[in-house]
Amino acid sequence: MLMKPSLTSGRVIRLYNIPFQQKNDLPTEKTMKETEMYIHLKGLKLFAYHGVLPQENKVGAEYTINLSLKTDFSKAAENDRLEDTTDYSKVFDTVKKEMKVPSRLLEHVSYRIARHIFQDFPEITEIRIGLYKQNPPMGADCEQTGIESIYTKTDEI
Repeated sequence: MLMKPSLTSGRVIRLYNIPFQQKNDLPTEKTMKETEMYIHLKGLKLFAYHGVLPQENKVGAEYTINLSLKTDFSKAAENDRLEDTTDYSKVFDTVKKEMKVPSRLLEHVSYRIARHIFQDFPEITEIRIGLYKQNPPMGADCEQTGIESIYTKTDEI
């Protein structure tokens, strides 16, 4: 049923009265399945002391981290229980812990973060990490430099 149009910012928006579906009208686990599930932590800001130059280890810099964690949270999606998914606040604690350990290379920091996440969260099967240093000291006008890595869990981990 078409309802009265409303005017917003010079555009006409038509509103439709759609009845709410009953629970038994919704797709079930037999008619739909999640195939790939990721938990994202984007734009994490941390201060740390990584770098090749001695000044970087004394002064430090701000870093931005983006994480995508592949896991199966279908049970949590059904039952709304934190226990059945990966608690991203605990993942952040793991990242914070590894960022506190100074390294010369971002590649090494990324590797350590991935190794620690796989150790602490066995349900995670793949990790994509973007790690970026803000205002790097390289003699050029540059907003950030960084690396991106994808780690996949193997049987040896």
